[in-house]
Amino acid sequence: MRARVLAAAVAVLLSTGTAVPADAAPPAALAPGVTLPCPKLPTPAVTRPPRPVPPAAVPAQQRVGGEALATPGLVVPPGTPAPPPVTATSWLVADLDSGAVLGGCGPHEYATPASVQKLLLAATMLPKLDPKQVVTVTRADLDIEPGSSAVGLLEGGRYPVEIAWLGLLLQSGNEAANLLARLGAGSAQAGVREMNAEARRLGALQTHAVTPSGLDGPGQFTSAYDLALIARVCFANPTFLRYALTERVQIPAQPALRKPGFQIQNENLLIYEYPGALGGKTGFTDLARHTYVGAAERNGRRLVVTLLGAERRPVRAWEQGARLLDWGFSLPPDSSVGRLVEPGEVTADDAAPTPSAAPDARAPLAGRSSGGAPEWLGGAVVGGSAGLVGLLAALLALGRRRRRPRRRAVRWD
Repeated sequence: MRARVLAAAVAVLLSTGTAVPADAAPPAALAPGVTLPCPKLPTPAVTRPPRPVPPAAVPAQQRVGGEALATPGLVVPPGTPAPPPVTATSWLVADLDSGAVLGGCGPHEYATPASVQKLLLAATMLPKLDPKQVVTVTRADLDIEPGSSAVGLLEGGRYPVEIAWLGLLLQSGNEAANLLARLGAGSAQAGVREMNAEARRLGALQTHAVTPSGLDGPGQFTSAYDLALIARVCFANPTFLRYALTERVQIPAQPALRKPGFQIQNENLLIYEYPGALGGKTGFTDLARHTYVGAAERNGRRLVVTLLGAERRPVRAWEQGARLLDWGFSLPPDSSVGRLVEPGEVTADDAAPTPSAAPDARAPLAGRSSGGAPEWLGGAVVGGSAGLVGLLAALLALGRRRRRPRRRAVRWD
């Protein structure tokens, strides 16, 4: 009987292609506790190292920013169009100014950051360092993984601190990360300790840095929500904004070393291709896969998107970010499923602040419903391919519920 009901529902959707009204009756069998699947793009098989075992989930930390964010699945405002399918294992879209979280997929799920961790370095050290100070690169600064991203700074070379920041953000220079961490704290590892202290101050309680650059290290994790907290601080800094939007810069020659200067370009294609782009940061390691943070402004509204665990095929990470930004800008300004907490608002001992009420006083879709069906099933537009994929996935998941027990675990697909 269940199979016939599902088949009939699919047939109706495919034949009509119409939107399901927001007040449509939910499927009677959709029980409390269900997790709504995130719309996903198919990805090619890739060879990758085994993913590390994440820390045990702390329920209070998963509720930072609002109860609805404590889900490994999709959370979007009720009655809104479905977000576009992406390859990322987790993502989040938020308003940089109001702090409203517009939606996400597993916003508090652990993942490895790759070079988007450099944003935490910027949030920590940018206010401390004089951009005009000229500094000397040491051999220890150049101690990075062979073949990993580098600007091309030279041992014994002398560079303004501003050049190191531009090398960090435009070319993801790992030696620039070591240099800036050392300058800000006395050594790279001391810089990492200050980065972790800054993460705790911001309320990014699921973030733990092991390297200043984001190169993989044991126990290094973050979440899409935490990255949004960190990015919000960065984009509030005018100097960071200027660096993030710089398209190219000349790395100065080193006459004492008999080495010429050279030019580097910004690797974040969002700034060239997306109207209103504010910049961001790309990242990749074999372990983390593609990670991305990007921000843009439209009609006076500034949004940020964070993605973790993405693949570049069939759509590159920055383009996935652009699609999610488009989706975010399409929502009403008062849309919200939670909020970005303010610096100093939460600590590891007090990780669950009371979220401010959504402006429209509607209960957002929390990936686990308190009863009946998630409202997104009634409010999502299924005429488009993204909405149809999401709804069909939810219906098929429902059909499988009685055949196997639901496992509640961190997804590492």
